[in-house]
Amino acid sequence: MFSAKLSGLPVTLAMCAAALLAAGCSTSKEDKTANWSPNRIYSEAKDEAGSGAWDKAVPLYEKLEGRAAGTPLAQQAQLDKAYAQYMAREKPAALATIDRFVKLHPASPALDYAMYLKGVINFNDDLGLFSFMTRQDLSERDQKAAKESFLAFKELVTRFPESRYAHLTEVKSRGPSATRSSTTDRPCP
Repeated sequence: MFSAKLSGLPVTLAMCAAALLAAGCSTSKEDKTANWSPNRIYSEAKDEAGSGAWDKAVPLYEKLEGRAAGTPLAQQAQLDKAYAQYMAREKPAALATIDRFVKLHPASPALDYAMYLKGVINFNDDLGLFSFMTRQDLSERDQKAAKESFLAFKELVTRFPESRYAHLTEVKSRGPSATRSSTTDRPCP
Protein backbone atom coordinates (compact mmCIF):
# COMPACT_ATOMS: atom_id res chain seq x y z
CA MET A 1 0.00 0.00 0.00
CA PHE A 2 2.84 2.41 0.85
CA SER A 3 4.66 1.62 -2.41
CA ALA A 4 1.52 2.34 -4.43
CA LYS A 5 1.36 5.87 -3.04
CA LEU A 6 5.06 6.51 -3.84
CA SER A 7 4.74 5.40 -7.46
CA GLY A 8 2.35 8.28 -8.21
CA LEU A 9 4.61 10.86 -6.51
CA PRO A 10 7.16 11.26 -9.36
CA VAL A 11 4.37 11.68 -11.90
CA THR A 12 2.71 14.35 -9.74
CA LEU A 13 6.01 16.18 -9.25
CA ALA A 14 6.75 16.04 -12.98
CA MET A 15 3.34 17.48 -13.82
CA CYS A 16 3.75 20.30 -11.27
CA ALA A 17 7.19 21.14 -12.66
CA ALA A 18 5.83 21.19 -16.22
CA ALA A 19 2.97 23.48 -15.18
CA LEU A 20 5.38 25.89 -13.48
CA LEU A 21 7.68 25.86 -16.50
CA ALA A 22 4.82 26.59 -18.88
CA ALA A 23 3.57 29.40 -16.66
CA GLY A 24 7.04 30.93 -16.51
CA CYS A 25 7.40 30.91 -20.27
CA SER A 26 4.10 32.65 -20.87
CA THR A 27 4.97 35.73 -18.80
CA SER A 28 7.89 36.96 -20.90
CA LYS A 29 7.79 40.57 -22.06
CA GLU A 30 7.66 41.53 -25.69
CA ASP A 31 10.93 43.00 -26.94
CA LYS A 32 10.22 46.58 -27.99
CA THR A 33 13.49 46.67 -29.94
CA ALA A 34 12.68 43.63 -32.09
CA ASN A 35 12.04 45.70 -35.23
CA TRP A 36 14.63 48.39 -34.53
CA SER A 37 17.73 48.79 -36.69
CA PRO A 38 21.14 48.59 -34.99
CA ASN A 39 21.57 52.34 -35.52
CA ARG A 40 18.29 53.07 -33.75
CA ILE A 41 19.26 50.84 -30.82
CA TYR A 42 22.59 52.65 -30.60
CA SER A 43 20.87 56.03 -30.73
CA GLU A 44 18.44 55.05 -27.97
CA ALA A 45 21.27 53.67 -25.83
CA LYS A 46 23.25 56.90 -26.27
CA ASP A 47 20.17 58.93 -25.33
CA GLU A 48 19.67 56.86 -22.17
CA ALA A 49 23.33 57.20 -21.27
CA GLY A 50 23.27 60.92 -22.01
CA SER A 51 20.41 61.40 -19.58
CA GLY A 52 22.23 59.41 -16.88
CA ALA A 53 19.99 56.34 -17.12
CA TRP A 54 22.95 53.96 -17.13
CA ASP A 55 20.83 51.00 -16.02
CA LYS A 56 18.64 51.43 -19.12
CA ALA A 57 21.57 52.00 -21.48
CA VAL A 58 23.41 48.78 -20.59
CA PRO A 59 20.70 46.35 -21.84
CA LEU A 60 20.39 48.33 -25.08
CA TYR A 61 24.14 48.08 -25.64
CA GLU A 62 23.91 44.34 -24.97
CA LYS A 63 21.17 43.96 -27.58
CA LEU A 64 23.23 45.95 -30.04
CA GLU A 65 26.25 43.72 -29.45
CA GLY A 66 24.17 40.71 -30.45
CA ARG A 67 22.44 42.30 -33.42
CA ALA A 68 25.48 43.95 -34.95
CA ALA A 69 28.02 41.24 -34.05
CA GLY A 70 31.28 41.48 -35.93
CA THR A 71 30.86 45.13 -36.90
CA PRO A 72 32.59 48.28 -35.66
CA LEU A 73 29.24 49.33 -34.18
CA ALA A 74 29.23 46.23 -31.98
CA GLN A 75 32.75 47.05 -30.81
CA GLN A 76 31.67 50.59 -29.97
CA ALA A 77 28.62 49.24 -28.16
CA GLN A 78 30.83 47.00 -26.07
CA LEU A 79 33.05 49.91 -25.02
CA ASP A 80 30.05 52.12 -24.34
CA LYS A 81 28.52 49.33 -22.28
CA ALA A 82 31.68 49.10 -20.17
CA TYR A 83 31.57 52.85 -19.58
CA ALA A 84 27.86 52.72 -18.69
CA GLN A 85 28.53 49.88 -16.25
CA TYR A 86 31.33 51.93 -14.69
CA MET A 87 29.05 54.94 -14.33
CA ALA A 88 26.35 52.71 -12.82
CA ARG A 89 28.95 51.66 -10.21
CA GLU A 90 29.15 48.12 -11.56
CA LYS A 91 32.94 47.97 -11.51
CA PRO A 92 33.34 44.16 -11.81
CA ALA A 93 30.94 44.04 -14.77
CA ALA A 94 32.71 46.95 -16.46
CA LEU A 95 36.12 45.32 -16.05
CA ALA A 96 34.77 42.00 -17.35
CA THR A 97 33.33 43.78 -20.40
CA ILE A 98 36.68 45.44 -21.10
CA ASP A 99 38.59 42.17 -20.69
CA ARG A 100 36.15 40.50 -23.10
CA PHE A 101 36.62 43.35 -25.59
CA VAL A 102 40.42 43.01 -25.45
CA LYS A 103 40.22 39.24 -26.01
CA LEU A 104 37.74 39.49 -28.87
CA HIS A 105 39.29 42.50 -30.61
CA PRO A 106 43.06 42.53 -30.02
CA ALA A 107 43.66 44.57 -33.19
CA SER A 108 40.84 47.09 -32.67
CA PRO A 109 41.67 50.74 -33.31
CA ALA A 110 39.90 51.47 -30.00
CA LEU A 111 42.13 49.18 -27.95
CA ASP A 112 43.94 52.17 -26.47
CA TYR A 113 40.65 53.52 -25.16
CA ALA A 114 39.78 50.14 -23.64
CA MET A 115 43.10 50.10 -21.78
CA TYR A 116 42.58 53.68 -20.67
CA LEU A 117 39.06 52.92 -19.42
CA LYS A 118 40.34 49.90 -17.50
CA GLY A 119 42.93 52.12 -15.83
CA VAL A 120 40.36 54.80 -15.01
CA ILE A 121 37.95 52.28 -13.50
CA ASN A 122 40.65 50.92 -11.23
CA PHE A 123 42.09 54.39 -10.55
CA ASN A 124 38.71 55.59 -9.34
CA ASP A 125 38.17 52.54 -7.17
CA ASP A 126 35.24 53.02 -4.85
CA LEU A 127 36.50 55.02 -1.91
CA GLY A 128 33.13 54.97 -0.19
CA LEU A 129 29.95 56.97 -0.17
CA PHE A 130 31.43 60.02 1.56
CA SER A 131 34.90 59.97 0.00
CA PHE A 132 34.27 63.33 -1.65
CA MET A 133 33.91 64.86 1.82
CA THR A 134 36.81 63.13 3.52
CA ARG A 135 39.28 63.71 0.69
CA GLN A 136 40.96 60.39 1.46
CA ASP A 137 44.55 60.23 0.33
CA LEU A 138 45.03 57.72 -2.49
CA SER A 139 47.86 56.09 -0.53
CA GLU A 140 45.37 55.11 2.20
CA ARG A 141 43.18 52.96 -0.03
CA ASP A 142 43.45 49.32 -1.07
CA GLN A 143 46.56 49.10 -3.23
CA LYS A 144 45.31 46.27 -5.48
CA ALA A 145 43.15 48.64 -7.52
CA ALA A 146 45.98 51.17 -7.71
CA LYS A 147 48.34 48.49 -8.99
CA GLU A 148 45.81 47.31 -11.59
CA SER A 149 45.33 50.91 -12.69
CA PHE A 150 49.08 51.45 -12.97
CA LEU A 151 49.52 48.27 -15.03
CA ALA A 152 46.72 49.25 -17.43
CA PHE A 153 48.14 52.76 -17.84
CA LYS A 154 51.67 51.39 -18.26
CA GLU A 155 50.54 48.99 -20.99
CA LEU A 156 48.69 51.83 -22.71
CA VAL A 157 51.73 54.13 -22.73
CA THR A 158 54.02 51.28 -23.83
CA ARG A 159 51.83 49.97 -26.66
CA PHE A 160 50.31 53.27 -27.80
CA PRO A 161 52.73 56.09 -26.92
CA GLU A 162 51.15 58.45 -29.48
CA SER A 163 47.58 57.87 -28.31
CA ARG A 164 45.63 60.79 -26.88
CA TYR A 165 44.86 58.50 -23.96
CA ALA A 166 48.57 58.11 -23.23
CA HIS A 167 48.68 61.85 -22.60
CA LEU A 168 45.67 61.64 -20.27
CA THR A 169 47.40 58.81 -18.44
CA GLU A 170 50.39 61.07 -17.80
CA VAL A 171 48.05 63.72 -16.37
CA LYS A 172 46.50 61.16 -14.02
CA SER A 173 49.90 59.97 -12.83
CA ARG A 174 50.75 63.46 -11.56
CA GLY A 175 48.49 63.01 -8.57
CA PRO A 176 45.08 63.89 -7.17
CA SER A 177 45.22 67.62 -7.89
CA ALA A 178 45.75 66.96 -11.60
CA THR A 179 42.93 64.45 -11.79
CA ARG A 180 40.09 66.09 -9.86
CA SER A 181 38.43 67.56 -12.94
CA SER A 182 39.31 64.86 -15.45
CA THR A 183 38.38 61.63 -13.67
CA THR A 184 34.75 61.72 -14.72
CA ASP A 185 35.21 63.27 -18.16
CA ARG A 186 34.72 60.71 -20.85
CA PRO A 187 36.91 61.06 -23.90
CA CYS A 188 35.26 59.40 -26.87
CA PRO A 189 37.27 56.88 -28.86
